[in-house]
Amino acid sequence: MEDDRISYHDSVRTVYRRIKEDGMTNIWDRYEAQGMGGNPDRRCNFCQGGMRCDLCSNGPCRADAAKDKRGVCGITADGMAMRMMLLRNVMGASTYQYHTNQTIKTLRATAKGETPFKITEEGKLRSFAGRLGVDNGGSVNDVALKLCDFVEADFTREYGKPSKIVEMLAPKERQDLWKNIGIFPGGIQTELLRSTSSSLTNVDGNYVSLALKAMKLGVAMAYQSQIVNEYCQDIIFGLPRPHKMRVDLGVLDPDFINVLPNGHEPFLGFSMVQLAREQEWQEKAKQVGAKGLRIIANIETGQEMIQRWEMDDVLYGFTGNWLMQEAVLASGCVDVFVADMNCSMPIDPMYAEKYKFKLIPVSDLVSFEGVSERLDYIPEKASEQAAHLLQMGIDNFKERKASVTPITGLPFSEAVVGFSTESILDALGGKIDPLLDAIKNGTLRGVAGLVSCTTLRDSGQDSHSIAVAKELIKNDVLVLSMGCGNGAMQVGGLCSPEAKELAGPGLKSICEALAIPPVLSYGTCTDTGRIADLIAAVSAGLGGVPVPDLPIVATAPEYMEQKATIDAVFALALGLYTHVNPVPTVTGAPNLVKLLTEDCKNVTGGVMNVETDAVKAVELMLEHIENNRKKLGI
Repeated sequence: MEDDRISYHDSVRTVYRRIKEDGMTNIWDRYEAQGMGGNPDRRCNFCQGGMRCDLCSNGPCRADAAKDKRGVCGITADGMAMRMMLLRNVMGASTYQYHTNQTIKTLRATAKGETPFKITEEGKLRSFAGRLGVDNGGSVNDVALKLCDFVEADFTREYGKPSKIVEMLAPKERQDLWKNIGIFPGGIQTELLRSTSSSLTNVDGNYVSLALKAMKLGVAMAYQSQIVNEYCQDIIFGLPRPHKMRVDLGVLDPDFINVLPNGHEPFLGFSMVQLAREQEWQEKAKQVGAKGLRIIANIETGQEMIQRWEMDDVLYGFTGNWLMQEAVLASGCVDVFVADMNCSMPIDPMYAEKYKFKLIPVSDLVSFEGVSERLDYIPEKASEQAAHLLQMGIDNFKERKASVTPITGLPFSEAVVGFSTESILDALGGKIDPLLDAIKNGTLRGVAGLVSCTTLRDSGQDSHSIAVAKELIKNDVLVLSMGCGNGAMQVGGLCSPEAKELAGPGLKSICEALAIPPVLSYGTCTDTGRIADLIAAVSAGLGGVPVPDLPIVATAPEYMEQKATIDAVFALALGLYTHVNPVPTVTGAPNLVKLLTEDCKNVTGGVMNVETDAVKAVELMLEHIENNRKKLGI
């Protein structure tokens, strides 16, 4: 692989050359080696089409819809593909809910005064509790504890009893539809149990039934896991508000002790920043010959952090998304890599040995071969654990400096990060009306939620995401970016004010008037629920327009893992036009493909676009937006 097929970013391509020189296994070479017939993107036709199953000892089985060749149990290609999709959704939803459980544990401990954190957004706490029907009177800590009790009870609500959280937060029009088609959820943990059980061999082989169960799980996940998680993190660590942040690999300076929190949970990352800002810790760093001690935000844990806290000499900047992880580690600048519950790679121990950094799991979910030292996060011990991690960095610095030649001169730039529903409303003067007016008068044609991972399938890291985003903003569509795709936008320059020059005239005028970039950095993949809440506000602001009729689309230009699949299924349940690339592993299931790309429109109003060409994909999204504008008479 060469040049853009490696990555859109010059910094990553530079470090890739160093990785090759060092003879290290790496994600690009491993991806290429998985290809067939000299094509890095070609895989087994059965696997790529979703027509393979190995869930029981009679398999692995292969299905062929054209010949009515079924699995040994009799399951069709459609059932086989949808069952595997549901299992992927279970994994994604479970991981989101794990994060949410940790957030609620942290909020509860914080309300009891047992963590180094404090409740920083009293207004958000009281307003969110009020929306859920929780008594928001009394002391701040009492309200927080009542909120924790309420959501935990809803997570375990038994099957058949509707989720109170979904009832309080979802648009009424959507709730009525979900009840009518049988996908209004109970508690998220109950839905996970039933989805998993349905995927057992010889339980549910009906692709329609399995698809409806996936949507039901998606609705539970978005409102109970994602919204609760992000809003409670806001309550503790602060609302995202726009500010500048250094981004790209140049934020790594080998003369500093660099500690990198990585994954999805920001708790120890924030705790380390609090400590590292104390002069005592900076002096400890200087005593071993370093210029200072820095916490460098990384991947989605980094996104959670940089959206909420401003950069300084300690929280210095953000590297990028998960696919550049080996490039980050091979820079020769890392002292401690703090691995929480997601987005660390099984290969990391080999890089830790080669480039002399400490690799420390801090979640009981995470484990690496050959790594025995760990520090599983406990909210009540967050400060003590953060101190231990910082001391590891100080102790590691001399060995790393003496034995590893770093790469210097890597680029970095500045992006504007920290947009949320609240901060967008602040920019609009406290009301959503100016945004709605811009949509009504055609200055903005529509809005796209870019909720994406990053992948090497069919293109280099971030290349396809940036191509899609550029096409959207060129056509006056405002982009709200989330997930690893958000890192692509930030490092790729589309979250900087200067990117307004790439926007169409209408969007450019809004960027100039509000001093915002054309792509708004809206958070992590966990913020999918947050954007659903914003969509509900837009729907209400336009007079109760049903979600499928709004000039809004969702796009995942480089989806990669299981969290992305449950996000996409939720978008369909919400009624959104949903673009997904690369093509999901369902092409061997013709009835399922028809359900997702055509028939779903008559069920929930959502429909899936799997166009692989960036320009054509955006043309189809624009066609949907313009059709809805005509329907609304705007």
